[in-house]
Amino acid sequence: MNCKGFILIGALIISGLLVAGCVDSETQPGVPEELRIATTTSLYDTGLLDHLQPIFEERYNAKLLIVSAGTGKALEYGMRGDVDVMMVHDRAREDTFIAEGHGVERRVIAYNYFVILGPESDPAGIRGTSPEEAFRTLFEQGTAGESGIAFVSRGDESGTHAKEKAIWRSAGYDYATDIQNSGIWYVEAGRGMGETLVMANEKEAYTLSDKGTFLAYKGDLGIVPVVDEGEILLNVYSTMLINPQTHTGIDTDLGKAWINFLISDEAQEEIATFGVSEYGEPLFFPAQGNWERMGVPQSEVTEPVL
Repeated sequence: MNCKGFILIGALIISGLLVAGCVDSETQPGVPEELRIATTTSLYDTGLLDHLQPIFEERYNAKLLIVSAGTGKALEYGMRGDVDVMMVHDRAREDTFIAEGHGVERRVIAYNYFVILGPESDPAGIRGTSPEEAFRTLFEQGTAGESGIAFVSRGDESGTHAKEKAIWRSAGYDYATDIQNSGIWYVEAGRGMGETLVMANEKEAYTLSDKGTFLAYKGDLGIVPVVDEGEILLNVYSTMLINPQTHTGIDTDLGKAWINFLISDEAQEEIATFGVSEYGEPLFFPAQGNWERMGVPQSEVTEPVL
């Protein structure tokens, strides 16, 4: 074969490779779009987001970048525009966040309840009392130096910490002046829910936890629920989009898709059944159909974000 023949064959081979390369690039999916999410620790520590994440990522060719923190810290991320979406559980601060122009399109996605945990022996004798009465007893015995009485607080401005302060307030105390620095019986962990549970367990102390995280850690704990009834123990989780009118670089379209996914029938069913096979009961209850129980408008549960 002469030189021209080799050149022609080579050209055909290269041309074929280029065509094949073009076809492959067109049939392969593009680079996943990233969505930044700040979530409260309980939704992360329980594994719920790990459960929902692959479903959403595959459907939307997305990659979720999730940072877990207490609600207070999560709100700070949102105020700076460092994330696209938030998932928290402190209605009062959420309302303020929205009123200040940082968040929009709030939707309620789930709920569970807080529980007061303590040693099985219950040295304070609070089992079965109201949350407010339990806290009054713990304060009285703790400040009196009663043996075996200690309380470990999240102490991190999380939604759980906010609920704890609400219970102290309902029990008749001022948190800053009466509870903080009231003695060695009261310990502020400054940690997430999982770590706080471990600390309370090691100290054989009382603590407040959302029930979902407690169930997820239950196998490693000796402390048990001693108070689990009371209207004030309701724990409502919501999600919202960071306001693109206030902050730049917000992925509005994918953020809305995530919110709509969370309130969809599919995701709500996943929430309803999550944990049942492993723990014998759900870690969270779906918001869908339970707006009256949570005391929120139906639109905050079912209305799609457009």
